[in-house]
Amino acid sequence: MPYEDRKNRTCGFLDIEDAGSGRFLRRYFILDTQANHLIWYMDNPQNLPRGTGAVGSLKLTYISKVSIAAAKQKSKLTHCFVINALSQRYFLQASDPKDLQDWVDALNSASKITVPRPGSAQAPEIQSIGSESQEKKSQTAYKTEIIAGVVIQTPISQNGCECPPEVIRHEVTPHTPLRRSHSLMPQFIKKPTSSICALKSGYCVKQGNMRKNWKRRFFVLNPFNISYYKCETDREPLRCILLRDILKTHECLVKSGDLLMRDNLFEVITAPRTFYIQTDSPQEMHSWIKAINAAIQTLRTRCRVCIRLQHPHRGPTAYGSSLILEWSGWLGCSLAADVMVAQS
Repeated sequence: MPYEDRKNRTCGFLDIEDAGSGRFLRRYFILDTQANHLIWYMDNPQNLPRGTGAVGSLKLTYISKVSIAAAKQKSKLTHCFVINALSQRYFLQASDPKDLQDWVDALNSASKITVPRPGSAQAPEIQSIGSESQEKKSQTAYKTEIIAGVVIQTPISQNGCECPPEVIRHEVTPHTPLRRSHSLMPQFIKKPTSSICALKSGYCVKQGNMRKNWKRRFFVLNPFNISYYKCETDREPLRCILLRDILKTHECLVKSGDLLMRDNLFEVITAPRTFYIQTDSPQEMHSWIKAINAAIQTLRTRCRVCIRLQHPHRGPTAYGSSLILEWSGWLGCSLAADVMVAQS
């Protein structure tokens, strides 16, 4: 979902159709009304090497209309909208209906630019030869708007009514075509379903442990751990963080150094290390924090239930022992052993 960054720019991820291949590529968009541009990058510029430029841009004054794409235009895709700019059309895809409407509203609002007419000095008084009377030149106020690259001036009379608009056409420099990127995002396929269902999954950016660099990883939260992969198609995770080892998960409010310019950042605190994770929007950040804390609370509740199934004097019951053994494959032998020792 789009959000406002520290510079009051509207930012977020969208999929844009490549003019050559027709494929939709995921890009990070920045709507900068101060610079009068819509710019998109391969990723969040905070995660790209310093000096990496944008892969495409569009001047806001070139945009004539932004609307939701009709079914006949993109019948196989959902949440699509189209930007009409001069003689070109750009098809983009949002993640959900709210994301779609937010972007359409933001772009329409930013592309309707009203240019105030500079206050002109009053005309000098004209004195007729041989006449004692002086006449002042009548003044007319105009409201000037740029719509679809055409300057329209509407005279405003003294009573506040608008007269028929006067269209003044200016030559507009042709729009620079899109710079196509040679690197295409892989067409992701869903990971094979495992015996443990995923509570939440998605791409986030995390800080490395040694070099402190930032890389995009695919995170998966299940009832027992958080694992992250290099990409969605990988079968083996790069690392797993056991939920039982997590001490606290919350938004990162105290920032310094490289963390200072990071938006949507939260931290997962364990005894040996703190994991700093950045999401694409504030909504995603709060969603991850809520999901992780809920999974931890559920895991602890289940462990307490498993302990209560044990008889306090005669040792584990048959049902309780079988339940612990069944959980040992998921929780890890150490946790199952801890539960057994707690009852001895």
